[in-house]
Amino acid sequence: MSKREMALYTQRVLSKMAELSRWIALPAQLCVFAAAGILAFLLRFDFNIPGRYLVHLGVALCVWVVTKCLVFRLLNLHRGWHFLSLHELTNLAAGNLLGSVAGAAVILCISPTGFPRSIYLLDLLLCFVFTGGLRVFAHMMVDALKYRVMPGERKLTLIYGAGDAGELLLCEIRQNPALPYNVAGFIDDDRKKKGLSIQGTKVLGCGSDLLQIATRRRVDMVLIAIPSASGVQMTQILRCCHQAGVSCKTVPSLGEMIEENGLARQIREVAVEDLLGRTTALLEHDKISAKLIGNTVLVTGAAGSIGSELCRQIARFNPRAIVGFEIAETALFHLEREMRQSFSSVRFYPEIGSIQNKQRLAEVLEQYRPSILYHAAAYKHVPMMEAHVFEAIENNVFGAYNVAMAAAEHGVEDFVMISSDKAVRPTSIMGATKRVAELLLLALQNGRTKYVAVRFGNVLGSNGSVIPIFKQQIAAGGPIKVTHPEMRRYFMTIPEASQLVLQASTMGNGGEIFVLDMGTPVKIVDLARNLILLSGLRPDEDITIEFTGVRPGEKLYEELNSMEEDTLPTPHEKIKIFAGNGVPPAGMESYLEALRDICARRDLPRLVLTLKDLIPDYNPSAHLLNRALSGSPVPRQAATADVPRDESTPPPIAARWSA
Repeated sequence: MSKREMALYTQRVLSKMAELSRWIALPAQLCVFAAAGILAFLLRFDFNIPGRYLVHLGVALCVWVVTKCLVFRLLNLHRGWHFLSLHELTNLAAGNLLGSVAGAAVILCISPTGFPRSIYLLDLLLCFVFTGGLRVFAHMMVDALKYRVMPGERKLTLIYGAGDAGELLLCEIRQNPALPYNVAGFIDDDRKKKGLSIQGTKVLGCGSDLLQIATRRRVDMVLIAIPSASGVQMTQILRCCHQAGVSCKTVPSLGEMIEENGLARQIREVAVEDLLGRTTALLEHDKISAKLIGNTVLVTGAAGSIGSELCRQIARFNPRAIVGFEIAETALFHLEREMRQSFSSVRFYPEIGSIQNKQRLAEVLEQYRPSILYHAAAYKHVPMMEAHVFEAIENNVFGAYNVAMAAAEHGVEDFVMISSDKAVRPTSIMGATKRVAELLLLALQNGRTKYVAVRFGNVLGSNGSVIPIFKQQIAAGGPIKVTHPEMRRYFMTIPEASQLVLQASTMGNGGEIFVLDMGTPVKIVDLARNLILLSGLRPDEDITIEFTGVRPGEKLYEELNSMEEDTLPTPHEKIKIFAGNGVPPAGMESYLEALRDICARRDLPRLVLTLKDLIPDYNPSAHLLNRALSGSPVPRQAATADVPRDESTPPPIAARWSA
């Protein structure tokens, strides 16, 4: 019999047992109540009841059986015998006590004098033992039936974590025949718990004992039941499981279980996100809902990693409509299908277009008149943008400016731009363009549209993320290629980043640069090693790691705030505001015109100097400086030609270059 057939068979038998229990419940209760009363008299008189007390016995049995049946039915204790918990036993004790008190009151009124008072207590205790025993027997019968599965189908399993989550998981495994686990014991890093018994299952040792325990008991699987574990703890547990040669899965937090209806479906493979140890962001749903509900929201770059997740998160708050503005046709097509299927009650309008096209932006904003705009469209790949500097300027700076101006012209109330940690002391063109875009927004505050920016670091699973690249390299047998052994990055998940962006958008009054709490930076080489372990392989043995050198524009350490920029707290613990050198330089419009002219002439030396003027802490990569010093990509006379300017125009680039 297959597992599915066995599960169906078990379900049918349990259903028949439940139907049968309805018929036998009343007779069984009558027998239990009568047996408890008779045994109480027998114990009171050493199993030799005097003849004069037989009348008392007859009266007591009639009264107890009737009153207790009524009380049990009133308290709904005549059903669900196979349920056994502290809560059920407490209710059962209360029912017996109430039934005995009610019976005693009636007996005192109608029974002949001389009724032994000790029998009241004996009957109460015996009745509780018998009714409790009946439930224990029913529970054992149901459990025995559930465990009728074929030998060899269950994996001998250890539960790592002898806390509330571990106990809950043990109960679920025992009650759910679909789970192919047979729990051999608990593992817990608290050595004081060793030897304790949790629902009959012992705590066998701590993580360092896992190899010995797994070998001795021939364990196949470890289920990690520590939802609050930090990234360091999860990494250590993963290494212990790897050393013991057993596979492992994890159980999410209780909040996730509640949202997803059931624990069994939540047991999953350990993911790289678990190793980061990031706690769930607590959102002020009321404020976000007040901001979004009933409003039209436009998202640029809607089909990208962040943009698409923003659309999903926004849809949860019942906006009037979501407009997805995107240049990638296929990705937008798939997003539209997903939104219509998952959020059918929210109108989603896919609109093809480029943020560099002013006319198209004006058409879309004029048609939908959004009140909130999230600007996520940007070029983000650092080494690629180092090779395409003018395209990065045209999209990340001019495109952001086009969207910001169109928002002001069409009455958008809130404008939120997705920025990057690479905008802090930038060493790449990508980071520099993001910083220029931030400065533009700060300069555009007009008292009507509120412009804010939100900075955060790398997101796991985004387009261009290192995680899928590493997975591909592991699938190919290696090697995994890491740029530098000390390369570190901040990481967070796409849903968390998107949720915090929505939260930050409720705080802005205009002109703020928000920064999200990214936690502790992670070594990329450690991330690579953990991914190898998660794949069931051994780092440096099955899969090797090669160091290829830092790529153009990359930093060893990303920063979320510079030394000159202090951060101020907000009501949300994971969101801060920059304060300090966030003031844009004078003449931003002139700088913008200079950048347009530079891009038109493809004048790389002027571009580097202009960016340096705008962003004093910009430190161009050696790769870009070598290109700029080796010669301009356009004829020299075009590169050095002066352009008409007014008094606010920055000094001639050529003069400063020669200086």
